[in-house]
Order: sequence, then structure tokens, then C-alpha cells
Amino acid sequence: MDVVSHFINDTFEFYKWSLTIADKRVENWPMMQSPLPTLAISSLYLLFLWLGPKWMRNQEPFQLRSVLIIYNFGMVILNFFIFKELFLAARAAGYSYICQPVDYSEDVNEVRIAGALWWYYVSKGVEYLDTVFFILRKKFNQVSFLHVYHHCTMFTLWWIGIKWVAGGQSFFGAHMNALIHVIMYLYYGLAAFGPQIQKYLWWKKYLTIIQMIQFHVTIGHTALSLYIDCPFPKWMHWALIAYAVTFIVLFGNFYYRTYRHPKKPSSSRAGKVAANGTVVHTNGVSKLESKMAVENSKKKKKGKAKRE
Repeated sequence: MDVVSHFINDTFEFYKWSLTIADKRVENWPMMQSPLPTLAISSLYLLFLWLGPKWMRNQEPFQLRSVLIIYNFGMVILNFFIFKELFLAARAAGYSYICQPVDYSEDVNEVRIAGALWWYYVSKGVEYLDTVFFILRKKFNQVSFLHVYHHCTMFTLWWIGIKWVAGGQSFFGAHMNALIHVIMYLYYGLAAFGPQIQKYLWWKKYLTIIQMIQFHVTIGHTALSLYIDCPFPKWMHWALIAYAVTFIVLFGNFYYRTYRHPKKPSSSRAGKVAANGTVVHTNGVSKLESKMAVENSKKKKKGKAKRE
């Protein structure tokens, strides 16, 4: 118990010390005074991941077409705003794409960049709704480890980014990712209109390719910063490289399984497609097949009764 007590005490003391070097410009911004709101939202997200499918098990899936159209195009607007603010403010501040230390001053462009990064952090919390909508629509197969890992870590880790380094090198990955999310949510927004639009959306797999390119660029850019000894926290550079590697592995695995060697549906899952585009099974047999078997059985009994 003494070891645990010392560990907790040392961790708390380290956190108090780290606050002395935090970005003073953001300390009174919403959700930035303490990590507790961010951790609470992430905990509720994980709780919904556990309870949501249980609740939806005996419920009809929600369609949510109008909600999804509004949500996805809203995210297009939000991410384009973030990209535009970061790009224009960084350009006005004379930012370098090779090495840019954090400027903690109240310069109008630096505060503008910090504000855009804060909105980027907020957008990662809003993206938890991606998972909520999947579960409400009973698209449980979409809620993979990659999906949950990506959403939960981005929101939580970017709180750290805004708290200590709301500027400098942080702008590079954020404005690149925001632009990719403009394209991504544009795709999802168009797909929400239904089959009449979906048949033109042949470029879905290229979204995954673009995301994997993004992670390779991130590693290259960060490695270059380390090589030239850019005055930005070294531990953040190494952590970012390790984080990007996990995404390359997970997204690469997803691309391979989805587009290179997709699994063929097994015979036990075969069946007639219902009107809502889904197959309803009872122990591996579709309800339609079960109903036909019962009707055939009744016909045989009636024929036997007439002969008797």
C-alpha cells in the first residue's frame, strides 16, 4: 500500500508541477482548467459502448437519415473552418512547415492558432457521435477496435496538446487532419442520401489511403524535427511517432481485410434480404425460410388428413 500511496502522491505532485509550464492563454477556456470534463465525457462514451448494444438488442434500428445528413455536413463546415483558421493564421504568423516552436505570447495570430486548435480538440469530442449513430442504427460491425481506439485517444490526447502546446508544431498535423476530415465527412454526408447517390461514391477506399499517407507524412515530419533538433518537447515528438505507427498498423490491417482480401459471406449467413436491407436470422436460419418450412409442414398434414 505504501508503494501505491507514493505513486499516487508523486503523480499528483508531477501534475501540479506540469501546470506551472502549461499554456496560460488557455487555462480559462472551456474544459481546459481540468482534465476531468474530458475524462468524464470519454468515460461516458465507453459506458455507452457497453450499454448501447445491450439496449438496442431488442429495438428496431433507427434510420436517422436527416440527422446524419445534418451532422455530417455540419462536420464538413466545422473542419473546413479549423483548416482555414490554422492555414491563414499560420501563414500570417510566418510559420515554418519544417520547425516551428510554440509562441506563448498574446500575438493576435498566435491566439488565433490556439483558438483553432481548441476547436480541433472539441471536434474530436463531437466525433463520438459517429459511434453513437452506428449503435442506434445497429451497425455494430462498424464499431471496431480501430474505430474506438481512434476516437477515444484523439479526444483525450488533444486535451494535453491544447493545455501545453497550443501552437508551434501542433498546427501541422491538425490542419492536415482537418482537411482530410472535410473530405471524409463530405463522403458520409453524401452517402446518407441513399442508394441514388451512393452509386457515385466509388472513392471510399481512397479515404483510407489518404489517411495512411497522412500518418507516414506525420512520422517523416516529426522525425525531421528531431533530426534538426527543433525546440519543441522531445517526448511529444517520440510519442507522436509511436502513436502514428499504431494507426499505420491498424489502418493497414483494415485496408487489407476490406479491399485487398475481403471475407466472403459464409453459407450460414446467407438468406433473403428484408425490405430494410438487412437479413433477420434465427439460429442461422432466416425468418422467411423458417416461415416457408412451417407452411410446407402444414400442407403435408392437411394432405394426409384428406387421404385418411
